[in-house]
Amino acid sequence: MSAAQKVAAETILCQRLRDWLQAHPVQSLGVYHPIRQEPDLLALYNVLSEQGVHLSLPIIHGQDQALGFVRWIPGETLVKDALGTSVPVNGEAVQPQALLIPCLGFNTARIRLGYGGGFYDRTLAQQPRPLAIGVAYAHGLQQFAGEVHDIALDVIITSP
Repeated sequence: MSAAQKVAAETILCQRLRDWLQAHPVQSLGVYHPIRQEPDLLALYNVLSEQGVHLSLPIIHGQDQALGFVRWIPGETLVKDALGTSVPVNGEAVQPQALLIPCLGFNTARIRLGYGGGFYDRTLAQQPRPLAIGVAYAHGLQQFAGEVHDIALDVIITSP
């Protein structure tokens, strides 16, 4: 995608996610700070925060562990962790009701492709399980078989 196509796709993704979340409201939402080519949803995070949705960002506790989440308000200072992910400097540990999960790819069974660390699968294997909302560009739809440890997302919102 060109830079202009990426911006246009992200604008549509933000609107589709906003519409979906209005129809399926949550009080607390785990979000992500984009790395590499993941969709940038900061505009949506600002709107949701202004509407009173409690946002949090993932933190990595260890290679074979589930993600933790730390409360975050857009605009608060972020630092890079050992894996290059942006995390809050300080924050309260929380268990979000739902998660926005970036998908590099996905299939019709709602299995996502990520960077291979398995962090989101381990997180979704925990109880209580948060609602899992995948976020992807439409061209990420691929045909592939999931693996035994893969956990399907509840819904995937895509760009056109």
